[in-house]
Amino acid sequence: MLSGNASEGLAMQTAMDIKQAAHQLIDQLPTDATWDDVVYRLVERREIEMGLADSEAGRTTPVEDVMKDFGLEP
Repeated sequence: MLSGNASEGLAMQTAMDIKQAAHQLIDQLPTDATWDDVVYRLVERREIEMGLADSEAGRTTPVEDVMKDFGLEP
């Protein structure tokens, strides 16, 4: 489920932009692609766009803080 902020970024794209991007992703798949391949690529694209929107909006955690949370050395 999309949070309000993440869905706002996706809503900014027009339906035509999304359809064109989906067509491009599908066109790049090999001829023996499965439905799982299609879904994977679409979800991958959505997750990347949501991550970029979060980054641009400052909704990120510095890697150093995450490493400290897991007891790792930077």
